[in-house]
Amino acid sequence: MNIDWENMSAGENLLQLEGGAGKIEAILHLPPGDVVETPVQAMMICCHPHPLHGGTMTNKIVHIVCKTFSKMGLPSLRFNFRSIGESEGSHDEGVGESDDLLILSQLMGDAWPDRDLWLAGFSFGSWVAAHSAFAAQAKQLLSIAPPVQHFDFNKFSQPTCPWLVLMGDEDDVVEPAKVYEWVDSQEDNKPELIRFAGAGHFFHGEMVNMSKILENHYRPVLQGS
Repeated sequence: MNIDWENMSAGENLLQLEGGAGKIEAILHLPPGDVVETPVQAMMICCHPHPLHGGTMTNKIVHIVCKTFSKMGLPSLRFNFRSIGESEGSHDEGVGESDDLLILSQLMGDAWPDRDLWLAGFSFGSWVAAHSAFAAQAKQLLSIAPPVQHFDFNKFSQPTCPWLVLMGDEDDVVEPAKVYEWVDSQEDNKPELIRFAGAGHFFHGEMVNMSKILENHYRPVLQGS
């Protein structure tokens, strides 16, 4: 599918892309024209929560992640998993969803071959992103509320890139203690953990704070420091 990625408008662009099971509905956030070029050039894809529990690419956390990275100069893509919105196919327990993520990673890599790929995901989407990070050769990985007690984050080729985990310490869906134990158990590539005091699974009231934390963490990376 031929898409003129670079000549789209700044802001949000609705796309129809081709995945492993048919059409994928996606939104590409392109940075404003006045964004200053940085020493490290990157692009980002963010994955949404579980599609069988109401997760879509319109989730506010997925949206704020894409908006924040776009503001920092990264073309940022969010997309609906199979069977959600206009995306075709059926839910595939994360396997087909990971395949689609790899396809989208390749499409963006073809469009911006000189940019590093960064992956992100919230809840179930964090498992899909982590599952795909090694094969996609991601240079950064962001996991928000990773559901480590529901999905085995050790049962795939482990990411070798820098890895940031954001976790609310009052999450009522993903048990915080399980996440902290999992982070502590990692040896070869231990993620950096940032805890949000008082935050639940959906980080209500934390969107501005989350955006600031992401900027403070990743702007130095983009500057090569």
